[in-house]
Amino acid sequence: MSKLTIVANIKAKLDKIDLVKAELEKFIDITRAEEGCLQYDLHQDNENSDHFLFYENWESRELWQTHMGNQHLQEYMAATEGAVEEFTLNEMTHIV
Repeated sequence: MSKLTIVANIKAKLDKIDLVKAELEKFIDITRAEEGCLQYDLHQDNENSDHFLFYENWESRELWQTHMGNQHLQEYMAATEGAVEEFTLNEMTHIV
């Protein structure tokens, strides 16, 4: 079972930055308490306040996939529908 790093970039629409940020912040405590979550940190770009980044480390891809199926993710999607300009997600493996 190998660890998995997730880098998720979320770009909010300029008039929806506060909404997206508030909804993303709701994830933090819930996710950190989930089985397999080793690290779950939210960042906001200093120059472009519409750009958010989650840096996550999970014990395994399977446990991360369980996280992705949780209800709070569905609630976020509903609450931010039409508020996110761009979303990219990278599954990564730590090399050194």
